[in-house]
Amino acid sequence: MSNIKTLKCISPIDGSVYAEREVLSAVDAQHRIDAARAAQSEWSSRPLSERVALVRAGVERLGQMNDEIVPELARMMGRPIRYGGEFGGVHERASYMADIATDALAPIIVEASDTFERRIQREPHGVVLVIAPWNYPYMTAINTVAPALIAGNAVVLKHSTQTLVVGERMVEAFSEAGLPANLFINIFSDHGTMEQLIAQRQFDFINFTGSVGGGQAIERAAAGTFTGLGLELGGKDPGYVMEDADLDAAVDTLIDGAMFNSGQCCCGIERIYVHASLYEAFVEKAVNIVSAYTLGNPLDDSTTLGPMANKRFALEVRAQISEAIDDGARAMIDPALFPADDGGAYLAPQILTHVTHDMRVMRDESFGPVVGIMKVESDAEAISLMNDCEFGLTASLWTTDASRAAVIGDQLQTGTVFMNRADYLDPALCWTGCKNTGRGGALSTIGFHNLTRPKSYHFKRIT
Repeated sequence: MSNIKTLKCISPIDGSVYAEREVLSAVDAQHRIDAARAAQSEWSSRPLSERVALVRAGVERLGQMNDEIVPELARMMGRPIRYGGEFGGVHERASYMADIATDALAPIIVEASDTFERRIQREPHGVVLVIAPWNYPYMTAINTVAPALIAGNAVVLKHSTQTLVVGERMVEAFSEAGLPANLFINIFSDHGTMEQLIAQRQFDFINFTGSVGGGQAIERAAAGTFTGLGLELGGKDPGYVMEDADLDAAVDTLIDGAMFNSGQCCCGIERIYVHASLYEAFVEKAVNIVSAYTLGNPLDDSTTLGPMANKRFALEVRAQISEAIDDGARAMIDPALFPADDGGAYLAPQILTHVTHDMRVMRDESFGPVVGIMKVESDAEAISLMNDCEFGLTASLWTTDASRAAVIGDQLQTGTVFMNRADYLDPALCWTGCKNTGRGGALSTIGFHNLTRPKSYHFKRIT
């Protein structure tokens, strides 16, 4: 009987095994990490312009694979092919980080006189571990991969089993574009081996995107190693529609933010608060939009809503919906409109009204195609409800009054405040969160600072 461990990607389309890979032993993983560390030394000594050019080339090569990548994503995690994959976001984020690299990584000159030279430089950490999620497997990975490489680090990528081949694709693209061997590697590993490697301080910085439980496990493994961590964990992002909002724009954007990718978005909208004067009209328009979706096979061009990535994820969403209805919530979408709902990964979308914060669907992360809508009477009530949450990633405010939005935003416990938009990651701004959403920040100049360490030089000139 074989003792070889494997990882299996189960396709949500039909429950078949789409891909299977052998798990590396701790010893084999260690050898690969050692090779990456050796490659990093030479890489960090290269001019920044060369590193930037090679990262840009790697991203470009990845884009050339998009016709193959899009159906792979559909088969692995269920996103409909009609949406064209993730390369637009990958390119935007990587390109922005490449554009700002010279300024973001430039030394801070404190003094350059005849007597003293005092400056602060940015040094790469060394080997950066990226543990990426399945929901946006390319975009979430590139947030760290591109700036880490540009800054002079080596990168070890471990991807979710649900998107098993993504890491291979990314490394293949960058290798074909000319990135030095062993500098950017993909590994297949189980949780125990990863925790062992982290505890042994094999990495100089770790970026993890995933569950709160996963983040806690990484913190425990890294305890006492002083390894830097960037953790983007759960979310329960709210939208607040004020009485002066553009109603049509608010409904279109917030409902798309709640339902796109079957609700499996890190900064997706999971709860909506609407001023009483617009509440009935908002709900009516939202129901009309969702009722027109087509749930089905993501390889079909007519499908607008694919299956959830795994039937166990759908089971949690079903449980939240069922519990809420039992406790008095009203289901606004007729499940009969979605005959493809099979009780498994294919899940009909749902809008719930008459919800309260006593219900899990308004407290726990759903990460599926369901959203609760509540009526509010004032900004104070909306602020209290938006902050009544263990997470803090983004909040979306809808109003024509930017000053009012700023006052509200100052009172929100969140990483990003949007006005009149939602569910978007701007690479020029720091992607961060608070409370159980995690720690650290990606992208922007701050992202480069988190992927490097400061090193001070204090030179006294002898005359």
